[in-house]
Amino acid sequence: MSEGLTLDDLSVALRALRLLAVDFGHLPAPVLDVTDIFPNRLKLSFHDGLGTFESWRAALGIAPDAVTLGTQNGGRTRVLQTSVEYAGATLKLVAFGQIPASESDGGAA
Repeated sequence: MSEGLTLDDLSVALRALRLLAVDFGHLPAPVLDVTDIFPNRLKLSFHDGLGTFESWRAALGIAPDAVTLGTQNGGRTRVLQTSVEYAGATLKLVAFGQIPASESDGGAA
């Protein structure tokens, strides 16, 4: 925890959140993360698959090639990540999606 920060010190991230709610209130709700560790960052996480991430990515105008793809959980979870500047804040999007067993085991039956 950063010593001495106040709620006002998170105002950049909170302002970005307010603007997202106004401009993109029709999109599915993400898990939100605002922290005093990164006071100018707003993190949106999607744990219900990758489609919700793609909806947000497209709405924010983030190019597909700006997204990094990785795996975790022994290759059973696909992870998409990207970030963009939005309303003065760093907006980070992260999505987690289960990889079907047929893909994660190389197609072995």
